[in-house]
Amino acid sequence: MKAYEMLFFVSPTLDDETRLATMKRVDTTVTGNGGIVDGVEDWGKRKLAFEVNGLTDGNYTLINFHMDPAAIAELDRIMRITDAIARFMIVRRDDRA
Repeated sequence: MKAYEMLFFVSPTLDDETRLATMKRVDTTVTGNGGIVDGVEDWGKRKLAFEVNGLTDGNYTLINFHMDPAAIAELDRIMRITDAIARFMIVRRDDRA
């Protein structure tokens, strides 16, 4: 398994229940495909560098995890179809084993 990190943000107008459900869905997708979640950091509300889908702020979450590279496509698909997620980025980490 390779080490990855994923950063995503949701609209700051979403309630905590919806935001936590989104984080749970991501966690379930990673573990359901044989991955291991190493850590989750809630960065909170931050100002965006530019407007995205009419948003100027977003609630950011950083997730570090290990996963088989073949399963990343499924995680990417789930992130794209989740309406609450405005933007996301998955990056492979070479500095972690």
